[in-house]
Amino acid sequence: MTARMPKRLYVIGDIHGRADLLERMIALITRDIEIAPPDDCLTVTLGDYVDRGPHSRQVIECLARNPFPTAFVALKGNHEAMLEEFIADPSVGRIWRNVGGLETLHSYGVDVAAMMRGQGYEEASKAFRALLPQDHVKFLDELRMSLTVGRYFLCHAGVRPGTPLAKQRPDDLLWIRDEFLASDVDFGKIVVHGHSPVREPEIRPNRINIDTGAFMTGRLTCAVLETDGCRLLTAS
Repeated sequence: MTARMPKRLYVIGDIHGRADLLERMIALITRDIEIAPPDDCLTVTLGDYVDRGPHSRQVIECLARNPFPTAFVALKGNHEAMLEEFIADPSVGRIWRNVGGLETLHSYGVDVAAMMRGQGYEEASKAFRALLPQDHVKFLDELRMSLTVGRYFLCHAGVRPGTPLAKQRPDDLLWIRDEFLASDVDFGKIVVHGHSPVREPEIRPNRINIDTGAFMTGRLTCAVLETDGCRLLTAS
């Protein structure tokens, strides 16, 4: 998907079940717009709304109704992909439970006692399907893999060097790490991404990483992109 570059673009990194930090970020963006109102602006979230943190359900509930004072596009992260895979194939729970799936299921009211012992995947998947609100299903179904906005290419994890942006594979957009992070090539656009936690946001000529590990650091980062460059908002 391609969108026209607005006067101001807000891009929020990995939230991972930190509904408290999301609410603070919404307030920061609202205040930022009040101080210097642009003609138009857009907010984009880069995926990984669920897992690890305690309030995955509340994060999805919030985002599904567009809480921002702007237009809003939500992108997909690898953790949303795992959530959807668990619904279709409960055996995925063997992996998902170790990377935050238990926290997500618990936030929806699913009994995870058996999964904590490496059992009960089918029962938990069935219970999760029954408890997942339809508007949450719709939100997850409509997540986009990437978004091109002006000179920026937005995605969750990054892109494969040497492959045109229009031909990037979904697996790379959701999961790539080392090959992308180590590359200093010109990707054709500046890639704005999360997925790989860093102590401080990385602003480089070919990419901007805004995943500051909200679930463990208590800091959620938003890049504010305008014609005169990039600045940052931090909710903590």
